[in-house]
Amino acid sequence: MKDSSSKNLTKTAMMAAIVFVGIYLIKIPIPNGYTHLGDCFIFLGVLLLGTKRGSLAGAIGAAASDVLGGYMHWAVPTFFIKYVMAFIMGMFVEKLMPNFKWNWIVGAVLGGLMQCVLYTACDMAMFGWAYGVAGIPSIVMQTTNGIIFLCALVAVLSKSGAMRKLKEM
Repeated sequence: MKDSSSKNLTKTAMMAAIVFVGIYLIKIPIPNGYTHLGDCFIFLGVLLLGTKRGSLAGAIGAAASDVLGGYMHWAVPTFFIKYVMAFIMGMFVEKLMPNFKWNWIVGAVLGGLMQCVLYTACDMAMFGWAYGVAGIPSIVMQTTNGIIFLCALVAVLSKSGAMRKLKEM
């Protein structure tokens, strides 16, 4: 018999590593920051692991990327912001709209919107209101890219049958 707690821990750690790689290695520079595939992988983690473990994996992977990428001052805010973003998506998938076919897109958009609000609030608190306002286009672009990449990835994984197999693992 397989130890389910070890299996769950391993899957969560693997997803955190995938999020880390998606942020740390795949950086596309944009004004006032960069965009990456991390949000796409955070959302995918929620779809594969569920709300709690997917949110935790996303938060850990993103915060670790900030620490190792030279953005130490963002590690704690990132951990909480990414967790909240993923948790909102998961709530729509599992609790609020479980029978709606596109619940994951609704959740990703609303979770992404919350991410934009929270990062802007942190920018304003840490660097002033002008900096916060100036960063809005960048965080919106990053979030939008994550959702677009997620849609493409889910389409490919679903069509190939890999999404079902990954969930069953």
